[in-house]
Amino acid sequence: MVRRLPLLRYLGPAFLVAVGYMDPGNWATSLEAGSRFGFALLFVVTLSSALAIFLQALAAKLGVATGQDLAEHMRARYRAWPLLFAVALVAMVATDLAEFMGVAVGLNLLFGLPLLLAAWLTVLDVLLILYLERFGFRALELVVLGFVAVIAGAYVLEVALARPEPLALLRHAFLPDPTLARPEALYLALGILGATVMPHNLFLHSAQVKTRLGLLPKAVVYRYALLDTLLGLGGSWLVNGAILVVAAAVFHAKGLVVTDLAEAYRTLTPLLGPLAAFAFALALLASGLASSTTGTLAAQRVVEGFLGGRARGPRLRLLVRLAAMLPASLALTLGLPAMGLIVLSQVVLSFALPFVLFPLAHLTGRKDLMGSMANPPLVQLLAWGVAVAVAVLNLWLLLGVSPTKT
Repeated sequence: MVRRLPLLRYLGPAFLVAVGYMDPGNWATSLEAGSRFGFALLFVVTLSSALAIFLQALAAKLGVATGQDLAEHMRARYRAWPLLFAVALVAMVATDLAEFMGVAVGLNLLFGLPLLLAAWLTVLDVLLILYLERFGFRALELVVLGFVAVIAGAYVLEVALARPEPLALLRHAFLPDPTLARPEALYLALGILGATVMPHNLFLHSAQVKTRLGLLPKAVVYRYALLDTLLGLGGSWLVNGAILVVAAAVFHAKGLVVTDLAEAYRTLTPLLGPLAAFAFALALLASGLASSTTGTLAAQRVVEGFLGGRARGPRLRLLVRLAAMLPASLALTLGLPAMGLIVLSQVVLSFALPFVLFPLAHLTGRKDLMGSMANPPLVQLLAWGVAVAVAVLNLWLLLGVSPTKT
C-alpha cells in the first residue's frame, strides 16, 4: 500500500499570511503605480515579493525549530518586551484599520451603503468567520483560501479583459526599468517596498506553523513550510502584479492616474464594462474580509505569546476592531477620505516594522535556540542586511521625504 504524501496536511499557514500581502493598502499602491507609470514598476512588485518570501521563511523556521512563536521569544529573551508588546499591539490596530476600511469600501461600492454604516457592519464579519476556529485551524484556513480564490479569479478576469502585451509583462516583471531613476517613480517604488512586509504577518506565521509539529521531523516540516510559503506568497505576487498590470493596461493607456479605490471602480465601468467593475469590488471585499480575519487572528497570537496562557478570542478581536473603528468613524464623520485612513495605517506599520525585523534576524541566527536550523552565515548576513535596509527605508518614508526633497 502506497503511503499518501502528507503535503496537503502541511499547507495552509502561509496562505493565511499571503492575504496580508494583497490587502487594500497594497491595492491602492499598485493601482497608482500602474496608472501613473505603466508597467515600469512591475519589477518592484517582484522584488518586494521576494523580500517577503525571505522574511516569512525566517519566521516559519523560528516556529518550527523552537516550537515557540516570535512573540513568545520576545517575551522570554528581551528585557524591553513590554515596549515590544506595546508596539505590536499598535501595529495590530493599524493593520485592522486598513483592512476593515477595505471591507467598508467594498460594501459601499457593491451595495451603496454609506461608508460609516459599512464600517460598523465590519464588526460582525471577523467575529463570524473566526467562529470557525472552534472547528479546528483547518476550517479557518480553508475559508481564507476561499477568499484568496475569489480574489485570484476576479483578477484573472480583469487581466483577460485588459489584454496586456505578454512580452512587456515578462520584461518588466524581472528587469528594472530606467523610469525608476526618476524621483517621483523611485518614491512610489519605495512606497511599494515599505508597505509590503507587515509585522502581524511575521507573528502569525511563526505561530501558525506550530500546528504542524509533532508527526514528522522538524527539518521535513520546515521543507513543507518553505514550499507553503513559496506557493502562498507567490500567489500574492501574482495578484499584486495583476492589479498593477490592469491599472497600466487600462488607466495608464488612457492617460488616467488613479489614486483612489472608488475612483478605480467607477472608471472601470466605461473602460472595460460593468462585469470588470463588479469583479474589482467583489475582490476588494474578499481581500478586506480575508486580511481582516488574519489580522485579528494575529492579534490573538501576539497577546497569547507575550502574556502567556490563552487569550479570550472573541473579546480580544472585538477590542482590536473597536480600537481601530472609533478613530476611523470619527474621521469618516468629519468627511476625511477612506484612502487617507489607509495611508495613515501604513505610516504606523512603517514605524513598527523594525521592532520585529531585528529580533527575527537575531533569534534565527542563534544556534543555542535554532540548533542545526540556525541561519548559515550568508543567510544571517542577508537577514541583518534586509532588516537594516527596511528600517532605513521605512524611517525615510516615515519622515515624509518626498520626490522634491533632496
